[in-house]
Amino acid sequence: MPRTSTPIPALTALIAALILGGCGGGTKTVSVANAPTPTTTPTSTGATTTTSSRSSATTPSATSTVGAGGTAPTRTATAPAFVPRPSTPSQSAGAAANVLRAHGYTPEDISQYHPDQTLQVLVGVHARSGDPYGQQAFFFVNNRYIGTDAAQPSATVRVLGQSDTQIMLGYPLYRSHDALCCPSGGEARVSFQLNNGQLTPLQAIPPVNSPSGLSRQ
Repeated sequence: MPRTSTPIPALTALIAALILGGCGGGTKTVSVANAPTPTTTPTSTGATTTTSSRSSATTPSATSTVGAGGTAPTRTATAPAFVPRPSTPSQSAGAAANVLRAHGYTPEDISQYHPDQTLQVLVGVHARSGDPYGQQAFFFVNNRYIGTDAAQPSATVRVLGQSDTQIMLGYPLYRSHDALCCPSGGEARVSFQLNNGQLTPLQAIPPVNSPSGLSRQ
């Protein structure tokens, strides 16, 4: 009986199959589930890396000072309380009147005080006299009190005239038998002049009393 020969290509395939079957016949697969994620680095083309992305994400944003309405709030400020204000005539005259009250006198006529002058005067009546007598003239230089016309008060004293640095006062004169209401000796006029910071009477001031002559009481 004649033999049937197997083709050479089929025999080669059969041998290869037997060899693979002896080695187990399966393909091994490697798991990469826990493999670390590779970190990319910047390239010369300027590609964004993972590290730079994280840094950008954690950069704090700038705090805005714009108000809720979309515009910056407006700051307002007032003038300091301590800024000095120029004195007005009423303030100066009122301060002078307070000086008289502090010395126990009541201002007789506050309108006679002229704050625009260098030399000012204000006549006051002694508060404890109980009558309109017992008067003194209080002098001020640039609204600063400097003293009175005499050490003791007169029965009455009047402001007859005044300029920037000179004031004239009038003193009714009494004889020894005259009542306070009725001086019979006329009137003495004395001008007070401010010279080099000193206030000087240009005429003699009558005495406060005199048993035989004329006096201020």
